[in-house]
Amino acid sequence: MSQAATQRQGIPEPARQLSTGNSRLRLHLGLRARCVLYGVLAAAALTGLIALGSRGFHWFDAALIGYVVATIFAAAAVTYKYSFWLARPPTGRYWRRSWRLFFSYENFRRYTTLIPLAILDLFSQQFIRRRGLYRWIMHQCIFWGVLLSCCITFPLTFGWIRMTLTPAGEHLLWFFGFPLFSFRPESVLGFLIYHALDITALLLLVGLVLALHRRFHDLALISIQRFGFDIVPLALLLAIVVSGLALTADSTWLGGAYYWYLSLTHEVVVVLWLISLPFGKFFHLIERPATVGIELYWKTGEGTALQRCARCGEAFAPARFIEDLKKTLLEVGEDYRLHRDSSTTRPEQALWWQDLCPACKRIARGQATLTAIDPEGNRFL
Repeated sequence: MSQAATQRQGIPEPARQLSTGNSRLRLHLGLRARCVLYGVLAAAALTGLIALGSRGFHWFDAALIGYVVATIFAAAAVTYKYSFWLARPPTGRYWRRSWRLFFSYENFRRYTTLIPLAILDLFSQQFIRRRGLYRWIMHQCIFWGVLLSCCITFPLTFGWIRMTLTPAGEHLLWFFGFPLFSFRPESVLGFLIYHALDITALLLLVGLVLALHRRFHDLALISIQRFGFDIVPLALLLAIVVSGLALTADSTWLGGAYYWYLSLTHEVVVVLWLISLPFGKFFHLIERPATVGIELYWKTGEGTALQRCARCGEAFAPARFIEDLKKTLLEVGEDYRLHRDSSTTRPEQALWWQDLCPACKRIARGQATLTAIDPEGNRFL
């Protein structure tokens, strides 16, 4: 609405802008309060599961209270940030659309192949393998090292997993208060169970060495990396791995002479990593599973109407993807319309930059660059 129109309605332009700003502020604060509530509920739910899995904290080890408090805080912070991330217009729109497509009966028959392939791509990280074998091995070692270590450490810390001795001299494994199976500690299975964290730590160590080597030798990467965002998380993980392996080495070969100091150091670096998890580089471990929904969103759209390029006429994307992209851009204040027609009441009906295929976009950029060159001086105007 123009300034003259607002004055005709008796609303001064500064007052209207102030009212709009206050409304946006109230919405923003309301969203943050709701996300904080989700985080508190997640922390309460995790605490309840710890109490339930440890049978009323009966099998909970009080010496691990530092790990538990940091994990509960991390769960609350991750839930807060993840819910706030989903409330953004781009992620929120595609999140809702993905779930709507997932529960669609029309797409159900395609899930037998589509969803397993999407999940396999998530865990095997084929999108990274296409960028290079070195990066793929590095990411696989770090991904599986962190994931498997968390799958072992958290249940042990919460009291969900414990061992008891049977009258036959075997060790009985319990999970969530239920007995699973017994094994002899000197067997191969016993060795793998008691050294599972050491194995995952070695796997993670390989990935960290490859990552740090790349960080300190790749000149293109050095020029854009940030110490706090790129180096510190790797350093924390490296400290966790080294201190964790040192605990095993000390208890095996040194009789636990330095176990108290090493355990305290290990706990400190683990707590620091857990606290930094929602706010640092490794938050993408939480975000990445959402790409399964994006894969579903794209693949199920291939059988629907396709968007054709406004310049060459070639189909290049599902039409619903382009339409959702236009709506999202408008919501965040970005307008990429190429021709504005006053007779068009709906902005998404105009010609957009997004209506061009990638090849035509490159051609348009090249033509724009050529028109900006001075033909006499061979320089940009």
